[in-house]
Amino acid sequence: MENVGDSTSPPPTERVEESDPSPSQEHKSLKFSLLGPSLLKAGQDAVDQRKVSEIIYNASKGSKFFNHEEARDKILTEKIEQILAHKARLEKLNLSADLRRTDEYIAELELSRDLSQTVVHVDCDAFFAAVEELDRPELKHLPFAVGKGVLTTCNYVARKFGCRSGMAGFVAKKLCPDLICIPQNYEKYSAKAEEIRAIFAQYDPCFESASIDEAYLNITAYCDENNMDPQEAVQQMRARIAEETKITVSAGIATNTKLAKIASNQNKPNGQYFIPSEREAIMSFVKDLPVRKVNGIGRVFERELRAVGIETCGQIYPQRALLKRLFGGKAFQFLMQCYLGLGRTKIQPAEDYERKSVGTESTFAEISDPDAIRVKLRWAADELAKDLARTQFKGRTLVLKVKLHTFEVYTRQVAPPKAVWLADDLYTYSLPILAKLQKEIPNMRLRLLGLRCTHLVSTKKVGLDFFGFQSIPKPSLNTAITGESTEDVDAGPSNESGDQLHRSDAQSATEQEFEDAARQEREDDMEVLEQLSQGYPDNSITSLPYVPPTNDTATKSELPPERAPAQHWTCPICSRPQVADDKKFNEHVDYCLSKETIKEAVQISSSSPSMAVESEYSSKTPSNFANAWSKEQYSRKRKTTSETDPRQKRLFFS
Repeated sequence: MENVGDSTSPPPTERVEESDPSPSQEHKSLKFSLLGPSLLKAGQDAVDQRKVSEIIYNASKGSKFFNHEEARDKILTEKIEQILAHKARLEKLNLSADLRRTDEYIAELELSRDLSQTVVHVDCDAFFAAVEELDRPELKHLPFAVGKGVLTTCNYVARKFGCRSGMAGFVAKKLCPDLICIPQNYEKYSAKAEEIRAIFAQYDPCFESASIDEAYLNITAYCDENNMDPQEAVQQMRARIAEETKITVSAGIATNTKLAKIASNQNKPNGQYFIPSEREAIMSFVKDLPVRKVNGIGRVFERELRAVGIETCGQIYPQRALLKRLFGGKAFQFLMQCYLGLGRTKIQPAEDYERKSVGTESTFAEISDPDAIRVKLRWAADELAKDLARTQFKGRTLVLKVKLHTFEVYTRQVAPPKAVWLADDLYTYSLPILAKLQKEIPNMRLRLLGLRCTHLVSTKKVGLDFFGFQSIPKPSLNTAITGESTEDVDAGPSNESGDQLHRSDAQSATEQEFEDAARQEREDDMEVLEQLSQGYPDNSITSLPYVPPTNDTATKSELPPERAPAQHWTCPICSRPQVADDKKFNEHVDYCLSKETIKEAVQISSSSPSMAVESEYSSKTPSNFANAWSKEQYSRKRKTTSETDPRQKRLFFS
């Protein structure tokens, strides 16, 4: 591995100890938890985290924030005790079959390893703070942070005191009494981000924005076309960004997104780190890598893994036979990918990913009046209807989400008899499940309410062939990972490249799930901090029991859904969902294929003889292309453009 930059990065083996300096070891796990979600942020290598945890503990003790964290820590501790008890029972069993299946899965994953791509993760250095310094250069050598109640960014001077993003402002002031806190200005940050993205687009027009200050690029084609070494190309790109935008960035260069993101943090600030595209080098890098440094493993999962003896990626392998039974199938798959250093290589704009849901939610001051809650529900229905119209979807399943004053989240879902998209229908079908939830939780006090549609059906108008049939799309990635049958989808012979694509897509989906969950955990932490950092005690959080996962389903904290969504079949003529009943479905298709419909189609066809041929080509060609897909085709000679793709505007403020 090679690194370039102005600072020396810590080796992957470095990790922060959670040991408590007090002899009593009181609240040991709580003190570690209080260090917050950004413990591994760059710029804190020389910080005594034990001292920081003690200051945070004493500064926040007695606050509502402290009591909330204490209750969460107690719940997690109880869950870990149950996990360890379950592990002890498993270790008494004969797990040879589990071990054999695990080794077979590892061998299968190895077949999917792709070393042909060069993926770069670029991360701006203390972005919000760096933008503020452009307007106020006097802040450059002073400890300052962006944000008031909760810090969103700290400059590197403040980080030397232990301050970091995601920390309560009053706690940061205890660590650094001279800390200057300034308000956020997202409009200014977004404008600067656009300048940086314009440069990204010249190296990869299809770059993927991961947040307002970071992005993934695949520079394989750029390096080939310009006969450049990847490290040289990234060095050039970073120099251009610094010169043209006055913002420094750090970068990680590897064969996939998972490794590239880890590498980008190895030599911050204003540096880059390269992991060679060789299996031996990758395995050596991940062997001693703390699991917490992997994107997708948050504070909770990290502590659960540590409890069973897994602190580094190399320690995953000895425990491999137990992981599926302890944490579920998805977690098992994700951890095996971490152990092997595997990750997705496909980079594409965020908007190109298949949409799974459309939703809206709102946070507000605590309310308990039933009429006021219904007003919020009506607002959510109206907003969701607008979003569904804009995105051209309707939903077969409607999900209600509420967050109580205790910060507990509950979800309920219902499957209406028809796909819904109108505000009145959204409100009508969600009102009963809200009423049922109010009965289950007397005197319900809410601070968030949202509605979401899933199992989406597109309302976009599509081209029809002679009989009005649409081309049948490929099964979604969701189907591949949930284990639903796909035997009838493609009756043609299997091919190696198609199988490899299937494995790669399933791995990417699992990786994305964990990354999204980790991001949601960080966002929830920030939200709780914002509300609780100056609050009063509240001990109303209750414990949930640990339930060992079964089959491929991981344990979840939310309550079970209202009922499983009803099955529907989509009519190939009118594209409308129909009840999954053979007789009724056939009657409906017969109705659609009436003489008038065929007559109209024939008239259209006669006026445009090429329509039937074109439609037949469009309905058959995509599946043939999909089956012929290969890594050589995916290495893609991307069209170079100086303009930023307008879709590259996905922003996260976390």
